[in-house]
Amino acid sequence: MAARRPSLSTAVERWHADEVTVGSPLIASEVAFLRRTRVFGATGTVLMAIGALGAGARPVVQDPTFGVRLLNLPSRIQTVSLTMTTTGAVVMALAWLMLGRFALGSRRMSRSQLDRTLLLWALPLLIAPPMYSKDVYSYLAQSQIARLGLDPYRVGPAPGLGLDHVFTLSVPSLWRDTPAPYGPLFLWIGRGISEMTGDNIVAAVLCHRLVVLFGVGLIVWATPRLARRCGVAEVSALWLGPCNPLLFMHLVAGIHNEALMLGLMLTGTEIALRAISRTRDNHPAGALLPRPLHWPHGRTDWVRWMPLAMLVAGTVLITMSSQVKLPSLLAVGFVAMALACKWGGSLRAFVAASGLVTAIAAAVTALIGWASGLGFGWLFTLGTANVVRSWMSPPTLMALGTGQVGNLLGLGDHTTAVLGLTRAMGVIIIAILVSWLLLAVLRGRLHPVGGLGVALGATVLLFPVVQPWYLLWAIIPLATWATRPGFRGTTIAITLIVGIFGPTANGDRFALFQILDATIASTFIILILIAITRTRLPWRPLQDANVSEESGSPPPVAKSDAYAESP
Repeated sequence: MAARRPSLSTAVERWHADEVTVGSPLIASEVAFLRRTRVFGATGTVLMAIGALGAGARPVVQDPTFGVRLLNLPSRIQTVSLTMTTTGAVVMALAWLMLGRFALGSRRMSRSQLDRTLLLWALPLLIAPPMYSKDVYSYLAQSQIARLGLDPYRVGPAPGLGLDHVFTLSVPSLWRDTPAPYGPLFLWIGRGISEMTGDNIVAAVLCHRLVVLFGVGLIVWATPRLARRCGVAEVSALWLGPCNPLLFMHLVAGIHNEALMLGLMLTGTEIALRAISRTRDNHPAGALLPRPLHWPHGRTDWVRWMPLAMLVAGTVLITMSSQVKLPSLLAVGFVAMALACKWGGSLRAFVAASGLVTAIAAAVTALIGWASGLGFGWLFTLGTANVVRSWMSPPTLMALGTGQVGNLLGLGDHTTAVLGLTRAMGVIIIAILVSWLLLAVLRGRLHPVGGLGVALGATVLLFPVVQPWYLLWAIIPLATWATRPGFRGTTIAITLIVGIFGPTANGDRFALFQILDATIASTFIILILIAITRTRLPWRPLQDANVSEESGSPPPVAKSDAYAESP
């Protein structure tokens, strides 16, 4: 008689039972709260996915929901769709906050419990239309231009493909005549996707989402390892970084290439720092060869060369990330300073380490430019996005405010002139601050991961253009290093403000009354949900249990935070 296959309900029950019995430091009641929090957050992402059918950044043509009665309904009631999307985003953000009780407390959830939560929250968004941005359609158009043999760094979607092309029609009008600002590696990948999918916009979007999923996987792999290197609890770093609502909203749902950039950068940084930790001190010449290890059967040779191979691999990955977006190249500088510090921090060590890492990065950059056939034209299009006047950029906001004051005083509108001045000042401040951070790492006063996070944070803060997803450049690296409550509190506040109130347009144009109606309706729905779940979800701080509910024995306690507080 054939063996009976387990049902879905049986598999779910077994999955839940494993959370209590397999390596979880939480007691049964805490696990129950954790499960409900996980389901609450998944409900939010499901609402976001459904609402995206009407409020997302759907393509102008080849919309798979067009003409399908059930799937096309949200597009006919856009205010309701916007309400669902907004409500889902708030629900997911609140669930993330409650999840933090199990990531920052005295007893933390296990790594597998957090991984399951992250996966469950991401699944509904993987098949949803793009949300909060139409950048993915620019990716498709620029990749198609490269596929046709044209230079995407010289021509934009409209002149390169034509105004009536399926990809051009979905590109926002602001970007139809602008060349690509992205590195050749990303467009090389996009060209491969275009060769596989042709003009099928749905298949191409899903392939780009797979690239994003690969990048998120690299982020999840590197984050706990960098956290251990900095003495930070893995679960705490994963909760604040990869589990951040901004990652779900803008990388997974929004399909931004920051996922690939950050994944390659963090993975390369971890591998490079692992190599540096295995090198000898005060030996700029040949220091990458450690003291001989006595392995049997003559395996000493490859062991001796392993640190050098790892350093090269890490630098290659970081350089590849900069061929997606340039700011990640900062990680190369901090790797070089960490290596020079390991070699003694002298001028000779600085020159040797900088020369070695720079040579590797230059070789990889040249190789990618040559192999992709796209060359170095991207270096001249990096300022393409500066046409946007972003209120999230302090230099831009200062210039806009000064221009308005000039108008009020009758002095005329000098916004453009002031904008050039404030943005230039921002770039100068970035250069000075990054140089100081590199020097601090060289002298051993600052951890390279912390220096990288602060440098990227300053770059985002003083960048001419700041988008909500740019904040992840700094949040994820800093989550692996900084442990001060002030930093975590600030990050939580910024995440909630930017994540909930930032993307008001959701990729489409909505009238002001629609946004107001959706906001009011979402507020009422959230209040009702809080009232219904006030006793079933950890809205209030959990009380520390001194005795296990079932066995009467003390509950398992996580390892104490014996690491030093990050500066």
